Amino acid sequence: MNAGRGGGEAVERLRRAPEESAGGARILYEYGSAFRMGGFDWDLVSGMMIMDDAALEVFDMDREEYDDRPESLGSRVLPDESRRLDTMVAQALKEGSDQYGAYFRIRRRDGSHQWTHTQGLVHRDDTGRPVRIVGVVRDATHELTESAARLGLDEGRRQRAGVVEGTTAALAYARTVQDVIDLLNDSHALAHFGAASLVMGLVEAGRIHLVAEGPDGAFVPGTRFTRVDEPYPMSEVIRTLRPRFIESARDFADSFPVLWPHISGLGITAAAYLPLIAQARPIGALGLLYSDKTGFSEDERTLLVALGSSIAQSLQRAMLYEQEHDLAEGLQQAMLPRRIPHVPGAQTAVRYRSARLGRDIGGDWYDIIPLPGGRVGAVIGDVQGHDTHAAAVMGQLRIVLRAYAAEGHPPATVMARASVFLHELDTERFATCTYAEVDLATGVVQVVRAGHVDPLVREVDGGCRRIPVEGGLPLGLSAEFGRLDYPVTTLELDPGQTLMLYTDGLVEKPGADLDEGFQWLTSLVRRGPGDLQQLADHLCDVVADRGGEDDVAILLLRRDGGFAVPAGRFRQHVAQSDPEALSSARHMVRAAVRAWGAEERADEIELVADELMTNALMHTDGGAIVTLRILAGPVRRLRVEVEDRSSALPRRREAGEAGVSGRGLLLVDQISDIWGVEPRGGGKCVWSEFTLEH
Repeated sequence: MNAGRGGGEAVERLRRAPEESAGGARILYEYGSAFRMGGFDWDLVSGMMIMDDAALEVFDMDREEYDDRPESLGSRVLPDESRRLDTMVAQALKEGSDQYGAYFRIRRRDGSHQWTHTQGLVHRDDTGRPVRIVGVVRDATHELTESAARLGLDEGRRQRAGVVEGTTAALAYARTVQDVIDLLNDSHALAHFGAASLVMGLVEAGRIHLVAEGPDGAFVPGTRFTRVDEPYPMSEVIRTLRPRFIESARDFADSFPVLWPHISGLGITAAAYLPLIAQARPIGALGLLYSDKTGFSEDERTLLVALGSSIAQSLQRAMLYEQEHDLAEGLQQAMLPRRIPHVPGAQTAVRYRSARLGRDIGGDWYDIIPLPGGRVGAVIGDVQGHDTHAAAVMGQLRIVLRAYAAEGHPPATVMARASVFLHELDTERFATCTYAEVDLATGVVQVVRAGHVDPLVREVDGGCRRIPVEGGLPLGLSAEFGRLDYPVTTLELDPGQTLMLYTDGLVEKPGADLDEGFQWLTSLVRRGPGDLQQLADHLCDVVADRGGEDDVAILLLRRDGGFAVPAGRFRQHVAQSDPEALSSARHMVRAAVRAWGAEERADEIELVADELMTNALMHTDGGAIVTLRILAGPVRRLRVEVEDRSSALPRRREAGEAGVSGRGLLLVDQISDIWGVEPRGGGKCVWSEFTLEH
């Protein structure tokens, strides 16, 4: 599809809106007849966004500057606006909406700001997956001033009215108090009203807290917190609930003699102080400071009061968001581990980044669990939902999963029991989770995945690869549907390699599928710093800049070299009728032998251990326990022991020429330096020893 005509086709599709769609598309068509606008066609699968020449003109861009990727618009769309637009589009796609619309600001080539409007129609495939967005963009400057123009107002008043409307539209997306302050300082509202700067104070516990100080040098010592009854303009408007318009420098000096000497050198010629009132009570005050005007017309006063009312509503909403988020985040932080234990033989780094959308926090969690024998459990998970209930469920699930792991259960059992617990809990939530048990002496990692994203491994040289892990259903669902068998994936972590566990907020990007997110993440990790803590910070910073709508939890575990099992001992339980357990045991035997420097006899030891384990599982009614240990003495020896619960002693017999069994103990006898059998409680232990060179 050619970049020069693809957008035109998009506009043409919009002009056929009455036949192809209804409602929002027809509105776009009517707008197109009255306003100059351009079209775009965004393929969500490939990520390509085709724009016609008119659309590029709206963004003040040449065709050569645009490479059919939305990221190319970054030089025009203001960073805050870009994050807001990404979040809005992602929410529309996630919530199943068929259209969206928004006002936003761009920075033109000459540095000036321009209000712009976009409207998009979301197309989905038969499964409901969003695959395409077709829409328009237009310069919204005239639209925002049109209502004022129809009233026959003069040009200055029309412009100010448009600024109030545009500012009100933008304030609807402000999530924090600082968002409101930044928007007012950066939206050209001050310039259109002729103001040089602003000051703002919020009422807190009966005092006024100054949160925006005005121009450099405007802050007066001792006024960070002031009382409502003090002789300052913000105090007056909060007491009286009436705006105060200061017409001249003389008026300022006469009305507020305590404050004026401190700011007389700033060139202030007039000021407008507005009470910020929400739900019939004052929440703060706004001051607009002017350096080149005197007096205020009736129209200016009316528009400024309207602006103050809009700002008050946005501030109250932002304050409520912050309070709710702080409450929810405090609950979540209380549920996360207070500290991460030191793990001998490994470096660890954990991070949690909140999306900061009011109380919409997630149930993301991480945990590191020290286990006996030089092993450690690493957990990452995410409870469904974005509220305080998700955080509460997360805390309970983290505690029980840690308890099951500490009891010594294998990873698959830990995951199955956690799923049953969540299913029996009084909640309809489910959770995704990955649990990895790492043997730091051998480097063997056993990974179990419950509906979660695959982990990554970062190589010593900085390379990064995704580890495909066969998974089961999410926790809670696997118990509900009776599918509690979680497969175990075994891998080896060499010294210096890093295991990376994370929640899906790290790889989910608006308009991109999960595979694209994995490619983006692996590329990011390759370019990231080598230090583990710096890498964790880097990942969080990039996600924050990208404006992700979901919380993110990250757990990094790097294996150090030179760590050995105390006293040279390795022990593993092998369950009966569990091929995964037998395969995992073989893997760990091989890794343990290599870690102890016995490579010269590694094949022999692994073969004997495999034969003894297989015999125990085939000829007894229970599982087996395999133990490897280095024996002390003048000659270094390695001993393999396999215990079972049967008291029947093994017999070596001839297999015959056509026999398919009976060769196992013959093989053990031929390869081992010495072997034997001894009773152990109600069962027995078959052992074999190997002399090592060093």
